[in-house]
Amino acid sequence: MTGRESSSVSCGATSDLAVEAGRRALDSCGNPPVDFLILATCTPDHTFPSTAPAVASRLGLTGIGAFDLNAACSGFVYGLSAGAGLLASGVFGTGLVIGADAISTIVDQDDRITAPIFGDGAGAVVIRAGTADEPGSLLAQTLGSDGGLLDILKTPAGGSRQRAAGVSTDPLESFIGMQGRLVYKHAIKNMTAASLEVLEKTGWTVDDVDWLVAHQANRRILVATAEEIGLPADRAIVNVDRVANTSGASIPLALVDAMASGSLKAGDKVLLTAFGGGVTWAAATLIWPDLPTAGPAEVH
Repeated sequence: MTGRESSSVSCGATSDLAVEAGRRALDSCGNPPVDFLILATCTPDHTFPSTAPAVASRLGLTGIGAFDLNAACSGFVYGLSAGAGLLASGVFGTGLVIGADAISTIVDQDDRITAPIFGDGAGAVVIRAGTADEPGSLLAQTLGSDGGLLDILKTPAGGSRQRAAGVSTDPLESFIGMQGRLVYKHAIKNMTAASLEVLEKTGWTVDDVDWLVAHQANRRILVATAEEIGLPADRAIVNVDRVANTSGASIPLALVDAMASGSLKAGDKVLLTAFGGGVTWAAATLIWPDLPTAGPAEVH
């Protein structure tokens, strides 16, 4: 990773959030030429077309490859992995990966289960081709999914499944539905398994990890996941109490907060892990590079 920045606000479309985060990330590393843009989001501006080309255009990056990636709350780590693959192909030199979600647009504000826990936000990183021994390189990655658990976290209406059935739907089906206990159980289980798998691939033990940066679902899930991995809870970065669950934006927002507070420093060994609807999960390892310190994530 060669640049990063974040933004968290309570209003605006996903593209508005993504453009602001992308602009800050590009500014932070001198606005290098960019070959592709990956937008990790589950709240695109439109069902069709993809939101990423509009974001690229507004950033002055017209003509580059740009696409949306929907892995829900795992989207940012999925995006990093996809971006690393594009760079490894040798065809591309630099990419912009943005995690952005306007979750408030798909949350029923009268639902006491979901409304208090979700927030809107965006975070972005500039990635470039390099060597495996450079700080910032993704050392190992793992991705997973289980479509059999689709119903524990989803928005039922709005897609081709509901429309192809030709049935009218309750307006509330346009909002997120969540089976909280099952999400809690499977989030901990799969983030733990993915984390242990990627540590083994990297050749690290749990004791090597300086910081766990997990998807900021809620504090209980973060602490329980750290404990299952074998990490002390104080080595898990937590900012969900400040910015809520921002889906695909949560990991980059947590990273910039950790940098701004001085917790995350160059040379630290970092474990990323996430779980989201689909269901999906992901994990990756890296050694944190020497980056300029930014201010904390914004909250409004």
